[in-house]
Amino acid sequence: MNAHETTPAAGYPAHWEADVVLADGGTAHVRPIRPADADRLRAFYSRLSDESIYFRFFGPRPRLSDREVERFTNVDYHDRVALIATIGTEMVAVIRYDRIADGEAEVAFLVEDAHQGRGVASVLLEHLAATARENGIGRFVADVLPANQRMMGVLRQAGYTGQSTFEDGVVRMTLDLTPTETAHEVTVAREHRAEARSIERLLTPGSVAVIGASREPGGVGQMVLRNLLRADFTGPVYPVHREVRAVAGVRAYPSVTAIDGEVDLAVLAVPAQGVIDVVKECAEKGVRGLIVVSSGFGETGPEGRERQDELVRIARAYGLRVVGPNCLGIANTDPAVRLNATLAATVPARGRVGFFSQSGALGAALLQRVAQRGMGLSSFVSAGNRADVSGNDLLQYWEEDPATDVILLYLESFGNPRKFARLARRISRRKPIVAVKSGRTTQGVPVGHAAPVIALPDTALSSLFEQAGVIRVDDLMQQFDVAQLLAHQPLPAGPGVAVVSNSDALTLLAADACVSAGLTPTPPVNLGPAAGPAEYGAALADRLADDDVHAVVVIYTPPIPGQCDEVAAELLRVVQGAAKPVLATYQGRIGMLPELSVPGPPARSRNAPPPGPGFGSIPSYAAPEEAVRALAHVVRYAAWRARPAGPAPIAEPSPHAEAARALVRAALERAEPAETVRIDATELLGCYGVTVWPAQPAASAEEALAAAERLGWPVVVKAADPRAAERAGTVRLGLAGPETLRQAYADLSAQLGPDEPLAVQRMAPQPAVPVVISVVEDPAVGPVVSFGLGEVTARLLGDVAYRLAPLTDGDAAELVRAVRAAPLLLGGYGYPPVAVKALEDLLVVAGRVADELPEVERLDLDPVLVGQSGVTVLAARAVLRSPRGPRPDDGPRRLR
Repeated sequence: MNAHETTPAAGYPAHWEADVVLADGGTAHVRPIRPADADRLRAFYSRLSDESIYFRFFGPRPRLSDREVERFTNVDYHDRVALIATIGTEMVAVIRYDRIADGEAEVAFLVEDAHQGRGVASVLLEHLAATARENGIGRFVADVLPANQRMMGVLRQAGYTGQSTFEDGVVRMTLDLTPTETAHEVTVAREHRAEARSIERLLTPGSVAVIGASREPGGVGQMVLRNLLRADFTGPVYPVHREVRAVAGVRAYPSVTAIDGEVDLAVLAVPAQGVIDVVKECAEKGVRGLIVVSSGFGETGPEGRERQDELVRIARAYGLRVVGPNCLGIANTDPAVRLNATLAATVPARGRVGFFSQSGALGAALLQRVAQRGMGLSSFVSAGNRADVSGNDLLQYWEEDPATDVILLYLESFGNPRKFARLARRISRRKPIVAVKSGRTTQGVPVGHAAPVIALPDTALSSLFEQAGVIRVDDLMQQFDVAQLLAHQPLPAGPGVAVVSNSDALTLLAADACVSAGLTPTPPVNLGPAAGPAEYGAALADRLADDDVHAVVVIYTPPIPGQCDEVAAELLRVVQGAAKPVLATYQGRIGMLPELSVPGPPARSRNAPPPGPGFGSIPSYAAPEEAVRALAHVVRYAAWRARPAGPAPIAEPSPHAEAARALVRAALERAEPAETVRIDATELLGCYGVTVWPAQPAASAEEALAAAERLGWPVVVKAADPRAAERAGTVRLGLAGPETLRQAYADLSAQLGPDEPLAVQRMAPQPAVPVVISVVEDPAVGPVVSFGLGEVTARLLGDVAYRLAPLTDGDAAELVRAVRAAPLLLGGYGYPPVAVKALEDLLVVAGRVADELPEVERLDLDPVLVGQSGVTVLAARAVLRSPRGPRPDDGPRRLR
């Protein structure tokens, strides 16, 4: 590729370029065509079958003329647009449109025969539709031969509203490109299948090459090789070393291209400076996935970051996904695979838990801890610098993986938090997700991670986890505590907890822990220190039969060794088939104890490791407080999951959006491109049916009196500047006549100074509770709605809750109730209940404004008074800015 090809001309829309995952899990690069692609187009055309050419041009055409090549590769990126998909240096598909009328364009595409059926055309159509809408085109027209079923299928299955007519032997298909819920669902479903398949290819390889496997004891490559062999991987393992003939008793090859058989997965353990060359060799060999355990990339500074970006660019260009670099590796305990392509010698037995860790250094210790607990894993991925494969990819895979019932995430950064929330919200309805997010105090990104910094406070991140149903815990030990309960016991139906114990002291600790965690302890059952299996069995059965009990904590700490095994067996017998969770503090031991475990599913091969404990096993904790804390997390998750999911936020633009956009565009046109614009948001909110009570500026007491006569009595006088209005004592309320207004104006003017502008506003109905609604456009997360009470105390305590926009009705209801001061709105502490439903409706509107107008960098409704009959917005301000690029998780499918 020459310099002309890599340096596009001015006006080239680089933001249309994207790496994409295809339906079979491979990758391709999508970009606009360029004049320098002429030879690439000729080569592509020469590989097409006669049938493909006939379907595209309605007749035979052995070759393209020079004039045709020039026309096809020279486009204006507005009325004539063409996008191509490349794999490696070759073009494998092209799609184009030509404008034929105002708002209408003719579309056609062509996919190389060898790549048909991989979903290339579908993803190209998504991207071309986005470029068309950007250029003011709302409708595609395509003329298709009736025999061209593939093209008609692509157009029909895109999810857009369409129609077909037949005339003169040709089917004319028309697509309305207006985004619809159906089109969105199609895109999401295709994304899910493609990304899940890309991870499946990594975790279920038929063969593995270890590149850089040396004979040196303790060498990284040799460690991975020995762990693969020790796990008895079911396929061939190929050491690659340029000088030696064998490593660890296995024949070695001088390069990956010299290997006789196919290679599905390659583990790279070579110095960072040599990784790019090895990636190209792997692409030439047809390798489908890479694990880069080598360090020396983004974590080392700018030079390493450039090397890391080049690694990902080259790998994706050739169709490969990358785990790492600077990672521990991946493991799959499926007995049909038995993959341990990690630096950790210890991998837990087969289990029901999928585990994603970003930290390579921490990963080995985590695997050892899981194994010590006897918990078991289905699969494990350490992403290291997560330059390509991320936690979102693993969520897509684990969602459908029948071997995974619980998902654990150790996160140090987010590549696309908005996509994470979307996926987690869907997956949590079926499978619990337990997350540890480091960096609570800094919200920083570890050096080397390809991820943006999240500007929101950590409390906002916790709110977003809560919105998505993710169980966020403080540390890894809590994560394992929660996971072993979720993996082996049913979900509780409520907060009622029974304690069955043989110790007064531990019973009291358990009951106190329940109250502190928001659970409801029922009268405990203390069996005494001499209790044996009969007493425990009868007490447990009795508690499980009580309708007020939703979970049972069993404490067994005999003062002297007694009938321990018999007690365990009786507990297991009673628990089997129970619909309520049972967890234990059994002799102060931690994990899935053999005596409290039922066998898991049988192994599928003779050499498979022993199966982990199955469903119905009783998890044990070192202390009652730890058991109760884990149970409390699960109770909250079960309550979230039991609530109706409600409808998804509406994808179609609201009827108010265009008028609001016109206002925003007009305001931004009056400013410099990089400037922010502060506006009164009254007119903007009016487009969405929200009335902001007018406030009239008054430069004198007489002007204030005239304003009061126009607005209607009673009125308030306040500081006009919002920043001044935040200070205490800057409002005078309930002014019912001229004399009180004049006196209030004089007092406030004296207090604030003669240069501080004042305003008059009609008095809102009382009693009312002041609240604050804000929306912030976070570069990493997108639009986020926050809510809190407007009282000074609530502001000082930071009593604020957050949700991603747009909001469903359910999101808005949860947002109102998420603040600690919510009882003041709901009729608690002697306050009259206010119009909460009207408040929730206003929150939905605020979220919709933020979602539809990316130019709104910040929107503040402050104050909003919530009374018994409705809400009153007293002030609204907005900060506008031209968008700095597409929002996270918006637009057609693309990799980060």
